[in-house]
Amino acid sequence: MRIGILTGGGDVPGLNPCIKAVVNRVHDEGHEVVGIRRGWAGLVTTDPADPDSVAANLITLDPGRVRTVDRTGGTFLHSSRTNPSRMRQSEVPSFLADRVTGEGPHDLTDHVLAVLQHVGIDVLIPIGGDDTLSYGLRMHQEGVPTIAIPKTMDNDVHGTDYCIGFSTAVTRGVQFIHNLRTSAGSHERIAVVELFGRYSGETSLITAYLAGVDRALISEVPFDIDRVCELIVADKKRNPSGYAMLTVSEGASIRGGDMVLSGEEDAYGHRKLGGIGQLTGELIKERTGEGIVHQQVGYLMRSGSPDSLDLMVATNYAVMAADLALDGSTGRMVALRNGTYTSVPIAVTGEGVKRVDVGELYDEPNYRPRVRHVRGKPMFLY
Repeated sequence: MRIGILTGGGDVPGLNPCIKAVVNRVHDEGHEVVGIRRGWAGLVTTDPADPDSVAANLITLDPGRVRTVDRTGGTFLHSSRTNPSRMRQSEVPSFLADRVTGEGPHDLTDHVLAVLQHVGIDVLIPIGGDDTLSYGLRMHQEGVPTIAIPKTMDNDVHGTDYCIGFSTAVTRGVQFIHNLRTSAGSHERIAVVELFGRYSGETSLITAYLAGVDRALISEVPFDIDRVCELIVADKKRNPSGYAMLTVSEGASIRGGDMVLSGEEDAYGHRKLGGIGQLTGELIKERTGEGIVHQQVGYLMRSGSPDSLDLMVATNYAVMAADLALDGSTGRMVALRNGTYTSVPIAVTGEGVKRVDVGELYDEPNYRPRVRHVRGKPMFLY
């Protein structure tokens, strides 16, 4: 059996250990793993008629090749946000240019299928979030045996309680917030910390909850800037050390406004987020006269090596995915549900969205975490 594996979307800690564990498990059973470089882009840019193109995009992986990859963060296979079903004209490889006309988007799925057949991929294992796995679902629907592994620091893939990368992102966020207290306190300022989280504020909310910040603005609840100013200034005055802490999800928005976006849409319809923290800090300073410390920690949250929980989940997801592949149980996504490792139909990734339960976990009028009860809740609350 020949198993293909790829990583798509944003990098998170735990990807390399996950790839290594798949390779070791499959190799022990006498089968082969092919690493696909740069996510779905690796399949789009592979020209089956050009051996150099094949060699540049597809790598045979064995235990020797992956022996040390788990010692670093990120993904040694690299990543992209390519969606083969929505390619711009400028993104279409030159050897396919004569097959498309107009600006697009162009669907190159037939080419992807041809590459998989040419290389002899028997099972495909994509590791990614909603976007990457949405095309994994497309592969399944096209008849490609597929097993998905969920990863995203937002922890928002539908069908699983946990995604690789979430614990490390929260751990990093808590550390950064506590470290920033020294500067905020020394200068008696209001610290505004922008954290990752496009449509789901779970990473920001749980980070704020565990770090004990004063206020937290999340993607699900547009905020009243005047109310935020009132609350955060009062928090600062009550603090004997004379400072206050405010976290902001990158996808948060001011009531009546939109998310702060820049650049063009990517292949999944998303524009780059970032800047709401700085905007919020500037508005607070303008309205209150208070000094502001602004810090955007986004990429730092998902950099470096995984913590022990992400290392454990990444390894176990990999072993489970490899076993499913070897057993012929495809069309599945590995998952954690109710504290138990399991698998669910890959179609579940297209059945809905996973967002913060605002009623249970958030004090909306006062913009802060409020966990009303934990009994019966999943480990990560969501």
